[in-house]
Amino acid sequence: MRGGRRLLPLLLLALLRGLCRAGHPAPAAVTCGSVLKLLNTRHNVRLHSHEVKYGSGSGQQSVTGVEASDDANSYWRIRGKSNGSCQRGTPVKCGQAIRLTHVNTGKNLHTHHFPSPLSNNQEISAFGDDGEGDDLDNWIVQCSGTYWEREDAVRFKHVGTEVFLSITGEQYGHPIRGQREVHGMPTANHHNYWKAMEGIFIKPSLDPAKHDEL
Repeated sequence: MRGGRRLLPLLLLALLRGLCRAGHPAPAAVTCGSVLKLLNTRHNVRLHSHEVKYGSGSGQQSVTGVEASDDANSYWRIRGKSNGSCQRGTPVKCGQAIRLTHVNTGKNLHTHHFPSPLSNNQEISAFGDDGEGDDLDNWIVQCSGTYWEREDAVRFKHVGTEVFLSITGEQYGHPIRGQREVHGMPTANHHNYWKAMEGIFIKPSLDPAKHDEL
């Protein structure tokens, strides 16, 4: 009996090692359905939106970067791409297309061929109603491993126009004084790294028969 008790932890350890070798996700992966804030690691501001529209370009809801870590308008929900599914609690893979839906307004992170107001890069906006927009809401998560880990700095590449979600430091005046311009850039560089910060991370369901698609 004593020998069996000593053997059990060794068997569990071997099983866990086998799961890791089989490519099973690490417990710290970002998952579909999670609600989180995204920090631009170069400029130390969080991705943000609010019910303020651009005065030029598309006239859609503006997207900015804010320094405050406690702003409720900086929460985004991870969802599947348009016309696709993303089972709640499923780890997001590197290379997977997702949508980022602004929690407080229900609009999706979006870009299109309009110039951004300050830097004349590509405008980033929030678009749609109740989480439904169009194909220009899809972003590919670029990371180095198998899954988007919470500690990783990742890039978001737009599916339709191939720009990267970026910040280069330009600041707005009234009515959103001090907030940074968020825009799309055609090249991968240190201005377009983002890290998952505060949020609620959905764990995978223990019951495979129970799932929600987002």
